[in-house]
Amino acid sequence: MNNQKQQKPTLTGQRFKTRKRDEKERFDPTQFQESIVQGLNQTGTDLEAVAKFLDASGAKLDYRRYAETLFDILVAGGMLAPGGTLSDDMTRTEYCLFTAQEDLETMQAYAQVFNKLIRRYKYLEKGFEEEIKKLLLFLKGFTESERNKLAMLTGILLANGSISASILNSLFNENLVKEGVSAAFAVKLFKSWINEKDINSVAGSLRKVGMDNRLMELFPANKRSCEHFSKYFTDAGLKELSDFARNQQSIGARKELQKELQEQMSRGDPLKEIIAFTREEMKKANLSEQAMISIIWTSVMSSVEWNKKEELVTEQAIKHLKQYSPLLKAFTSQGLSELSLLLKIQEYCYDNIHFMKAFQKIVVLLYKADVLSEEAILKWYTEAHLAKGKSVFLEQMKKFVEWLKNAEEESESEEEEAD
Repeated sequence: MNNQKQQKPTLTGQRFKTRKRDEKERFDPTQFQESIVQGLNQTGTDLEAVAKFLDASGAKLDYRRYAETLFDILVAGGMLAPGGTLSDDMTRTEYCLFTAQEDLETMQAYAQVFNKLIRRYKYLEKGFEEEIKKLLLFLKGFTESERNKLAMLTGILLANGSISASILNSLFNENLVKEGVSAAFAVKLFKSWINEKDINSVAGSLRKVGMDNRLMELFPANKRSCEHFSKYFTDAGLKELSDFARNQQSIGARKELQKELQEQMSRGDPLKEIIAFTREEMKKANLSEQAMISIIWTSVMSSVEWNKKEELVTEQAIKHLKQYSPLLKAFTSQGLSELSLLLKIQEYCYDNIHFMKAFQKIVVLLYKADVLSEEAILKWYTEAHLAKGKSVFLEQMKKFVEWLKNAEEESESEEEEAD
């Protein structure tokens, strides 16, 4: 047996040169720019040909390294210097977004060019978003027509999900806001965005990135009011956006009020003071009693640490609600407010599993404390209840409702006898 290790075969011979067409050509920014500009000049205004040229060029040009140069050329025709002016010493093209026709159809066609490019070269996504953020900061350096085209394009890109709504952060730049550039740009942007989608889709995208409560920042501090925002965007034909912003501000104010009430209760402030404060805030925020009772209920139930044991939590809830029944009573002077409260109680008991068996006891307590009337309870029972836990809660209330009906009948027959 041969103990000698067998020698591994080795490759020898001449190394083959890589074929020219397999190599990616690398350029410096000047050469890269010249190649893109030349291609755009050849394709002209045929955007389908532009998309094909960009698709093919990605195989030999270094898009990854020169993404900013690429996007600058496609938007402005050449490399942009800080502030938004075109660099003098570089080759330019007349075929770009800024020289295109200023209409929605043309901007939709340009959006397609960017979409195809980014779908083909996924690594350009981040660079493209950075480019849009930068362009928004350069708005003052562009003409009004260039700004309009960029605004329409941005709205379309936001609608089709090519970029995130977080790019709107750039519009809150102090200089742009102060000179009214941000608000004017936002009008065009939101018009094209809503045209592509609808206000609910726009609202969803804004909420996703925490922009839903920041739209007022498009105006200087001295004009940052709901009234000014509403008038500005309604006059510009964007009533749905002004309604959305008004609603968001109202939600924000309600959350703040709820938080403040919760803190007052946790501190143990006197009920008289809490009622006076709540009345004042209700008037200030122009809230209905139904809206107010919902806020109060949430504050009352959030101001205490609840026991995790079902058998103890009911007792704790009754004691706590007995203490705050005068506050609830102060804001249930209307039948609709009583119904709103009943629905909030139902929702709360359903959402918090430990409270499932406490519903009837809470309603009876509030009935005895003159917070809820028999009319409101009977209306809730027969027609106005929610679907959440319906069978459980209606079963719990069955005997009490029967008792209420009998008491009502007895009262009616007594009245008849007296007549």
